[in-house]
Parts: sequence; C-alpha cells; structure tokens
Amino acid sequence: MYITLEADYAVRIVSVLCLDRGRLDAGTISERACVTLRFALKILRKLVSAGLVKSFKGSQGGYKLIAEPSEITLGMVIEAIEGTYYFSRCLAPDCECNRGADGICCYQKAFGEITDTVRKKLSSYNFADMIASSAEFKVSANE
Repeated sequence: MYITLEADYAVRIVSVLCLDRGRLDAGTISERACVTLRFALKILRKLVSAGLVKSFKGSQGGYKLIAEPSEITLGMVIEAIEGTYYFSRCLAPDCECNRGADGICCYQKAFGEITDTVRKKLSSYNFADMIASSAEFKVSANE
C-alpha cells in the first residue's frame, strides 16, 4: 500500500516552496520538484483550495506558502490531495456497514484505532523538521 503519486508529488511541491520561502512561478516549482507542469498545476490548485498555498495572478504571479514550514504537517498536505485519511472506507461518514453489523463491528474498532494512529503520526511531522533532518542526512552521507 502506497500513498498516491499525486500525494507524493504534493509533498515535493510543498518542500520546494518551503526551501525557497518566496513566490515561485509554476514552471520553477515543476522543474525543482521534478513534476510535469500540468500535474504540478493540478496539485497546486488543490493546495490553494486547502488553504496551504496562496496563488498570485498576473505577470508577477506565482505561488507561496501561507504558513511557516513548521506549521505545515505531512498530514495536512496528504489530506489536501487525498481527502481525510481513513484506513478503511467503512470508517467514512457516508459509508454503511455491509457486514450486517449493528453499530460498530470489531473491524471498524480496529480500523478506527489504526486510522487514529496514522493521522497522529502524519500530523507529528512538519516540513521545517523534515527539511532540517534531510539536510543533516545529506551532510552525513557526503562525509
């Protein structure tokens, strides 16, 4: 089981924006994140809709993070692209159990606990810390 390619690319795009901290045009973001321009634009629209990124129109336009990298978590970016994380679709508010169970079945309880654990873990990683640890890894790998 993997996160989608779109969510993976969204993490790359947010990382590019965190590293630059200025306003970047879509072409630059696309190139630095190694994501096609068309796919980058699709992802950027979702990040704007989620309130993580601000878009600017016109010749001086581009994209910029709304919050500091320390305030943006891995969970926020992934859920901006994929929606609310649920380990199983049976936990989604619009899903009805088709196992014939009344109330919460044993699977829903287990899946709910797994969902809570994953959400908490994804929310515990912020981009400032991840980028700092990535820089430390690169330095130690080159020594």
